[in-house]
Amino acid sequence: MDTQQDTTNQAVPETTPPTVAATQPNPKLVQLQEAILSGNIPQMVLNIISYALELRSSDIHIEPETNTVRLRYRIDGVMRQIVEYPLNIHPAVVSRVKIMSNLKIDEQRIPQDGRCEVTTRDNKEMDLRVSTLPTVNGEKVVMRIQDKSRKIPDLPELGLDPHNFKLLSAALDLPNGILLTTGPTGSGKTTTLYSALSRLNTVDVNILTIEDPVEIQMDGLNQSQVHPDIDYTFAYGLRTALRQDPDIIMVGEIRDHETIQTAIEASLTGHLVLSTIHTNSAIETLTRIDNLGIPPFLMASTIELIIAQRLVRRLCTSCRVQYEPDQETLDRVKKALENVGVEGLVTQEMLTNRVFWKESEHGCAECDGIGYKGRVGLYEIMSMNNQIRKMILDKASALEIEKVAMKTGMVTLEQDGVMKAIKGLTSLEEIYRVAKRMEL
Repeated sequence: MDTQQDTTNQAVPETTPPTVAATQPNPKLVQLQEAILSGNIPQMVLNIISYALELRSSDIHIEPETNTVRLRYRIDGVMRQIVEYPLNIHPAVVSRVKIMSNLKIDEQRIPQDGRCEVTTRDNKEMDLRVSTLPTVNGEKVVMRIQDKSRKIPDLPELGLDPHNFKLLSAALDLPNGILLTTGPTGSGKTTTLYSALSRLNTVDVNILTIEDPVEIQMDGLNQSQVHPDIDYTFAYGLRTALRQDPDIIMVGEIRDHETIQTAIEASLTGHLVLSTIHTNSAIETLTRIDNLGIPPFLMASTIELIIAQRLVRRLCTSCRVQYEPDQETLDRVKKALENVGVEGLVTQEMLTNRVFWKESEHGCAECDGIGYKGRVGLYEIMSMNNQIRKMILDKASALEIEKVAMKTGMVTLEQDGVMKAIKGLTSLEEIYRVAKRMEL
């Protein structure tokens, strides 16, 4: 449960792109180190947040260990250690964060969740969602950063190639049905849904969302946040939404039988429903829905599109380098491309390509020495067709459905990733960090 927002905005220095050489210390890192040495706790906390904003971090982790406290940022989906500070000042740091987010300072035995707002000097508003967790060494603090002024990217900007964009656009034009996005936490599912909703958001349709929490506020949408502690759940919210005369409904997550059953009823009564679900691939989503107790005939008649997605880091275009992978990797890449069932998507040049890109060993000033900057999505989109619907009704195995889906237009996460690696957008190492390998 979120606590009430702190009404006093905390001033955080403005964020600017790194201009110093990768080998030289960042000025804001120096400021943070100086605040640690001087024991200036309020300044130290603000510097922690400010430096995280500059590095485009999504999460701040403050982790007490046996002798020191470790500060780490999650940057482009990967954890990166920043500094360590003495254990004796950690209680004061935790107290400062708790004061900012309206949490109980004297309660250290149980986890707490809260939120606060910070404003940069260039008037950017950030929402910090704070979570504390008691550990054997003290309280761990995680702050998730959400930029309230962030622009919703259009679907092609997310990394959708023309083929996948065409499949998704066709599904968004449907008058009713269920569209699902799936993937682990932090894979960009919510951003994809908001990007889709921004295309559907016109004055002649009523769009209602049920979320936990409302991450991005968008004009034109009727957005509602669930509160499970008072029994306002996704299923209850979805049932209520149906009495609000909606055309399109977005449900934050499908977690149980009641929610998916209500979503199916909404689809059957003429509504377009968008939601997320936790599985590893598009095909496994069908198995998950079956496990939730939905009969095959309802699955086949209501589900129109399933998107599985991941986020991989973009190579820094200023310092990326070319290389030739080992033969086993080249064989794996060739096999993945040969199994693409979409005509014209894979060229002969792609099949014979032996040169790929990877990150520079030491990076550069542009990427702050990491070798990567920003992220791009990998997409596996399964659009329902009569063949797949018949297989669902016949209770075919997931493996059999996957083969037919690939022959009729589905590009797997691995295949989409390999094609992006050939274009130099990311590295093969990044692709195989998140995507399942096709068996050789």
